[in-house]
Amino acid sequence: MTLLLAIVIGVLFTVGLYMMMRRSLTKVLIGLMLLGQAINLLIFTTGRLQRAKPPLIPLGAEQISQSADPLPQALILTAIVISFGVTAFALVLARQTYTVLGTNDMNELRDTDIIPKYHPESVPEEEEGL
Repeated sequence: MTLLLAIVIGVLFTVGLYMMMRRSLTKVLIGLMLLGQAINLLIFTTGRLQRAKPPLIPLGAEQISQSADPLPQALILTAIVISFGVTAFALVLARQTYTVLGTNDMNELRDTDIIPKYHPESVPEEEEGL
């Protein structure tokens, strides 16, 4: 099971990094989400994966024997909430960038001479003759 999770984590990291190196802002966001899921799985795997053994102390016992570690589970839940917030913010930022500039190509976004679609200095062709 651990070997399978290690392979899945490696594939998610690879695909996430590959997508983050693409020119499209949408693909960068997808790569960011995949990378976040790979990190969550990595934390989950390092937390001593135990099936059907909750981290509860039985009545009368002094210590827990062979149970799952609750700390990685709490960290993963926190990471999921944080990654959801970051993804939502990045998605809104990418949408606004596309709305204003009319492109999501990273090479075109680097150009400082782009006049935004809704910029006050951009005059529609019909109004130039007036």
